[in-house]
Amino acid sequence: MKIFTIRLLHEPLLLQAARCPEKTALITADKTLTYGQFAQKALKLASYLNANGLEKGGRVGIYMDNTWQCCVSIYAVLISGGVFHIINPQTKSKKLKYILKDSGAKFLITDGHLLKQVVPVIDDILSSLQVIFSGKANGKTGSLKNFVHYDSIFEILHYTLPLINNIPVNLAALIYTSGTTGDPKGVMMTHQAMVFACESICEYLRLDEEQRILCAIPLAFDYGLYQLLMSVRMGATLILERSFVFPALIVKSIKLNKATVFPGVPTMFRTLISMNDRKEISFPSIERITNTAAALFPDLIPGLKKIFPNALIFKMYGITECKRISYLEPELIDEKSASVGKAIPGTEMFLLSEKGDKVPPGKTGILHVRGPHIMQGYWKKDDLSRKVLKKSSIPNDRVLCTQDLFTMDKDGYFYFKARSDDIIKTRGEKVSPMEVENVIYGIKGVKEVAVIGVLDNLLGEIVKAFVVRERGYAVNEKDIKKACSRQLENFMIPKEIVFVKKLLKTSSGKISKKNLS
Repeated sequence: MKIFTIRLLHEPLLLQAARCPEKTALITADKTLTYGQFAQKALKLASYLNANGLEKGGRVGIYMDNTWQCCVSIYAVLISGGVFHIINPQTKSKKLKYILKDSGAKFLITDGHLLKQVVPVIDDILSSLQVIFSGKANGKTGSLKNFVHYDSIFEILHYTLPLINNIPVNLAALIYTSGTTGDPKGVMMTHQAMVFACESICEYLRLDEEQRILCAIPLAFDYGLYQLLMSVRMGATLILERSFVFPALIVKSIKLNKATVFPGVPTMFRTLISMNDRKEISFPSIERITNTAAALFPDLIPGLKKIFPNALIFKMYGITECKRISYLEPELIDEKSASVGKAIPGTEMFLLSEKGDKVPPGKTGILHVRGPHIMQGYWKKDDLSRKVLKKSSIPNDRVLCTQDLFTMDKDGYFYFKARSDDIIKTRGEKVSPMEVENVIYGIKGVKEVAVIGVLDNLLGEIVKAFVVRERGYAVNEKDIKKACSRQLENFMIPKEIVFVKKLLKTSSGKISKKNLS
C-alpha cells in the first residue's frame, strides 16, 4: 500500500476514493457505502454548505445517531473548510442551545427524530441557524425557515469542488466535553493535531487496510469518532452500530461482518463476559481489542481471552484535550496488567510535583504531556486554557497538564491513581457533578445537593447524589430522576440517591464531598 502524505483530516477519504472507489468503506444497518459513494456524498454536501454561506472556519453542529449520514456530514464539513462539532444525540434542548450558541454554529445537521429537541432551540435564540435533517421529522418544522431535508441535497446532479485554502494549523473540530464549571467546554483540535493522533494510534495498534473495525461507541465520543477517522485513513472498512444497547445484535454483527477490531469500554466487556457465562460465545475473527475511557481492571483479562482467543488486547489512556496519551503493548497485558503503558509514538509523558519538580519512580505526581496532538485550548475560555496549557522548558512550546495523578515504575510504565478534579467517568462518558447538581437544585423542595462518583466494576463509576430536603417538602427519588431525565443524558442521571439531614461544609462555606461515599 502506498503511504500518502496527509496534511488535512479529510484528505484520506478523497485519496481512498481515487485509489479504491469500489471498496466497502462503511457498513450500517440500512446502508453500505463504497469509498467512491462516500466521497461523492461528502462532496455534494460540502458544495451545498459552501453555496449556502459556510465559510472557512465556520462551525457546523452534527447532532445525530451513529449513521452513515453522520459519517458523511463529518467529512463534508471538513471538505467545505468548516469546523465540525458532534453533539451527543442524548443531549436535551437546554444543553443543545448552550453548545450551539457557544460555538456560533451556522448549520445544524440532525436526525428527524431529534427535531423535538431542536425546534425549541430555534424558536428561542437561534432563528438564523440553518437546519438539515435526515429521516422522518419528529417535530413541527412547517412554520420555521431554513429547514432542508438531507436526501434532497443528494439529488443534485452536479456539484462544485470546494476551493478552500485550508492549512493544517486551522481548526478541524470542537469536541465538547464536560467540565467542573458545569457547562461543556469546546476542545479546539486542529487538522494537524487530529491527523497526527490518528496516524500515531494506527501505528501502535498495527492497523492496515485489511481491518474491519466494528464500532458501537457513539461518534459523539472521540473514542468512537477516531474509529471512523482511522478506518478511512487506512482504507479499511468500518462496521458502524448505533449503540451497544442490544448486545445480541453486536454479537451477530461481529460474526456476520467478520470484524477484526473491536473497540470497547469495560461495561461492554463485562456484558459480553456475562453472556459467555450463560452460553459460550467466541469471536475468532477479532484480532485486536482496544479499551479506553475507563480502567480495564485486571480481572477482566481472562474472560476477554476466552471470548476473543486470537485478539491482542490494548489497554489505553487518554483525555479529550489530546485524544490519546498512552498504551500498553498487548504482550505485557499479564505482566503489567495494572499499567496504562507508555506514551504513544511521537509524544512524551512525564510526572511533575505541584511545584513543578520532576517526580522519581514510585512517587505520585501530576501527569504532563508533550506532542503535536495537544489541543489549541478551550473555545472562548482563555483562563481555563491557561490552567492546563503550561509553558515548556523549550521556547514557544507548550505542555498539557492533565491534572490527573499517576505513578511510574522503574521500567518507565505509568499507573493511574486518581483525578485531581471531580469529573465522573461512567459508561465511558464524562459527567460534570455540577451539571447534575444544577438540575436537582431546580427541583422545588431541594435545599442542598452533592453529586459524586462511586467506583463500580461494571460502569467504572456510578453517579450518586446526596440530597437535603427543604423543611416541609417530600421530594422523593422518583421526582429527582424524572427531572434529570427531562434535562440530562441518560448516563448523567444518578443511579443512587440518598436523602440526608445535612451536608458538611468547608471553612469557606462550600459543601465538602470528602467524606461522602
